[in-house]
Formats: sequence, structure tokens, C-alpha cells
Amino acid sequence: MPSLIDLRRRIRSVKNMQQITKAMKMVSAAKLRRAQEQAIASRPYAGIMERVLRNVAAAARSTEETADLPLLQVREEKRIQLIVVSSDTGLAGAFNSNLFRMAQRFVDEHHAAELRIEAIGRKGRDYFRRRNFNLTGEHVGIVDKPKYHQAAEIADEMIRRYRDAETDAVYLAFNEFKSVMAPNLRLRKILPVELPENADLQIDYIYEQPPGELLRTLLPRYVELEIYRALLESISAYHAARMTAMDAASSNAGDVISDLTLTLNRVRQASITREIIEIVSGAAALG
Repeated sequence: MPSLIDLRRRIRSVKNMQQITKAMKMVSAAKLRRAQEQAIASRPYAGIMERVLRNVAAAARSTEETADLPLLQVREEKRIQLIVVSSDTGLAGAFNSNLFRMAQRFVDEHHAAELRIEAIGRKGRDYFRRRNFNLTGEHVGIVDKPKYHQAAEIADEMIRRYRDAETDAVYLAFNEFKSVMAPNLRLRKILPVELPENADLQIDYIYEQPPGELLRTLLPRYVELEIYRALLESISAYHAARMTAMDAASSNAGDVISDLTLTLNRVRQASITREIIEIVSGAAALG
């Protein structure tokens, strides 16, 4: 049985750890509020972007120029680029591990293709590097405070590779913010851009430029927006997962402190009882 000194040291250590987890929970809660506002604010813009792209594509569908756009060319997926948006730090429960399992399933399903990984986040980079995946790029330090120009740089490189036929498809894997308790894993194909067949023709735009030229300009912006949205959604989901994990850790620390305190009281009472018995036994022996 541990001594009283050992038990007191363990209780003090767990209390210190509980203070840290509570502080981390508060920090993540504050960051979540800001990140959630950015993620939610980007959704209406993305919806309007998709609607405009859909209508412009419908107006330009019959032209030969549309058929020749590089970002719409569908090829057999022999070379696949997978962008994985993870986090730079851990302590967020199963946030990264669930994402990596989904990415691993995707790799297993496309084992016949040449698959390359573009890792965004330190955790993803370390995971795929340890498993000797073909890493084409790594981006560390951008997920905590994502900027649009950073997403645009990644998108431009993906577009260049696709335009130069270095890859036949580009997929994006990330955690979408759904609620504080449960993020939503997403896997989307962003290249080639898939335009809906049943485009809505009810909106009659007046075009100053030919629809084909507008579509050529909108397609890269659409890819940039998809990657930027993934960064915003991912950091929101990360702080939500970290807040939940730190709350659970604080609660577990409280349970451990209660158990250790109960054990401490039992050991102390047993020690007092033993001393009383020794005193009574000594007095009886002297009498």
C-alpha cells in the first residue's frame, strides 16, 4: 500500500494536471468561437459561388471553348493527389486518428493507382512520413490561422499539376465542423471540377464577357475556395474536439482525485488505528 507522502504527491500532481486541462479547455472555447464564426460566414459565399458557377456553366455548356477547359477534363484516375488537412498539435481526442483512418481506406480502395499525399498540418505530415507515403508537399503552421492566400497557393499548385497532366484527380480530406460533440469527416473531389448535368437555367444573366471566358476565370477561384473552406472548417472542428477532450480529461482528473483522497483517508485512518493499538498494547504491557 502506498504511503501517505506518495498519495499526497499524486493528488497534488493530478490537481496540477486538472488545472492545465481546464485552462486548455477555456482557450479552445475562445478560439472555437472565432473559428466557428469564420467557417459559418464562408458557407453562404461558397453556396453563391456554386450557384453562379452552375448557371454560367449551363450558359456556356454548348460552346466548344467549355469542352476544352483543362479543369473540366475527365481522365482515367491513374495518378491521384490526396490533400489531407490535419492539425499541427494533438490533445484533441480522435480528431486526427479518424481522419487518417478515412485517408487510409481511400488509399486501400485506390491501391491500383499511383497515389500522392499533400499534407496540411504537422500531424498529417508526421503520420504519412512514418509510413513512407509519397509526399508531394507539406504545409505546417497554416491551419491555426488560415489565410486565403495560403489556400490559393496550394490550389494554384494543384491546378498546375492537373493542367500539366501530372495527376488525373485531386481529392480533399478534412474534418467539417458540424457540432461541438461530433465533427463530420468529408472527402471531396475538387479536380476535375464536376458540373451538375441538370443546371438551373432560371437565372438569366446578362454577360459582358462570353460565358466560356467567365467559366475559365471562375473554375480556379472555385478550387481555391474549396481548399480555404476546408482549412476554416478543420480548425473549427479541431477546437471543438479539443474542448471536448479537455473537458473529459478534467472530469477524469476529478474522479482520480476523489479515489486518491478516499485511499488517503483510509491509509491515514489505518495508521492512526495502528498507533492507538500500539499505545494500548504498550500500556497493557507496563501494567
